[in-house]
Amino acid sequence: MAEKNSKLIMIVDDDPDYLFQLQFQIEKMGFEVVTAESQREAEQLIEKVKPDLAILDLMMENEDSGFILSHKFKRKYPDMPIIIATAVSSETGMSFGLNTDVERKWIKADLYLEKGIRPDQLHREIVKLLKL
Repeated sequence: MAEKNSKLIMIVDDDPDYLFQLQFQIEKMGFEVVTAESQREAEQLIEKVKPDLAILDLMMENEDSGFILSHKFKRKYPDMPIIIATAVSSETGMSFGLNTDVERKWIKADLYLEKGIRPDQLHREIVKLLKL
């Protein structure tokens, strides 16, 4: 199914419905996908596979699971682009971003997206981050 030059994208989210929808959308874009439903599962998976890009939910077992994973993934694969996709702003009113050097330094992600992003928008961002 996957072409030889297709990229591997890891999606980590504790919402199985969202995970399934996102996996379906990204596979339709022509990418290979591996998924994890928790921070712990993602930490085990990253020991076995090297994704070309990761899309992480922010709040899973911990309120900052996405940030923790982002740090660990960047330590292991510094060049791997990371997207944090979350509904935290609409759920809690807290907002995060990657607008300042301070935020980029502690968040360690390449892009921060609110959940509900349109598939065409997501595809553009993935292509941009993977420099395809």
